Amino acid sequence: MTGYGRGVADQGDVRATVDVRAVNHRFLDLKLRGGPVPPALEDAIGARVRTAIERGSVVVSLHLVRAGAGAAIRIDREAAGRAHRQLAELATQLAMHGPDLALVLAQPGVVTTDDVLDDDSGAASAVLAALDGALAQLDAMRVAEGAALAVELHARLDELTATRAQVAELSGELPALVKRRLIERIKRLTAESGIDDARLAQEVVFHADRADITEELVRLASHLEQARRLVAGPGAIGRRLDFLVQEIGRELNTIGAKSMTAEISTAIVGAKAALEKVREQVQNVE
Repeated sequence: MTGYGRGVADQGDVRATVDVRAVNHRFLDLKLRGGPVPPALEDAIGARVRTAIERGSVVVSLHLVRAGAGAAIRIDREAAGRAHRQLAELATQLAMHGPDLALVLAQPGVVTTDDVLDDDSGAASAVLAALDGALAQLDAMRVAEGAALAVELHARLDELTATRAQVAELSGELPALVKRRLIERIKRLTAESGIDDARLAQEVVFHADRADITEELVRLASHLEQARRLVAGPGAIGRRLDFLVQEIGRELNTIGAKSMTAEISTAIVGAKAALEKVREQVQNVE
């Protein structure tokens, strides 16, 4: 799920601003930006993010400002030289003008400050407080998005449930259909006027059993009901929903393979289209 949050917190002479951006991702992928971070603080940030977010590509950006004269600015001349050479080579390849000073200074690592995080400073406390505020804003956005997704998922699950009921009704006609088709086939293949009723009954039972989709319909109903409860319930449900979507698809494929009527085949095609919409939306659910 996507979202954005910003938190600001003051601790002593330090003001920390933390931005958190999250986009869809199958697993949790956390990146920190904003300069070197002490291991203890990095671990604390990771723990807070993992508590709030189960999966997603998350970028946490840190920015510190100290009161007073501010931190001393330093220019890494070696880094500036490397950046200038690389940019100049690229400009030559592209037949463009060489880089100016502003572009060189904008490259990562060229301009640094003495204002760094350390384990003993109040900056770490300010960062964590700002992070909490950013995560709260992010969560509010994700809750709103989740509510909209729930409406869409319920609509698609209703569609699948209606199709399942339609297929169940159509499947009740299968034994009679099998018998009729067998009689027509026997009449075409033999010149005999009579048909052995006992033998015909055996063949009807055999072919009807092969075409029976009762078990698939029962499992399909169970999967749909579980999905509905997940969508209506709390907590992170994305991975469980993803699993149920796979199982629903498996049952639809089996029913389609056993289908003996155009009506059932058409219904299954429509159900697969609805399921694909569910699959797309599930990728947006935590």
